[in-house]
Amino acid sequence: MDDKPARLTVLIDADKKKAFDELCASQDITASQVVRQLIRDYLLKHGVKYAPRQKNGTDD
Repeated sequence: MDDKPARLTVLIDADKKKAFDELCASQDITASQVVRQLIRDYLLKHGVKYAPRQKNGTDD
């Protein structure tokens, strides 16, 4: 399996993106970190197994 990260492109309404970015900034977390956590939670909720990457101490 390729160790390179994969890119996910998502189109959302500009107003929602602005609100999301502002909320993330207020919580001192990046939008990417939030999206990665949402994906991990969704996989867990649906019982999907995957091999977490451990590069640099992350599983993203």
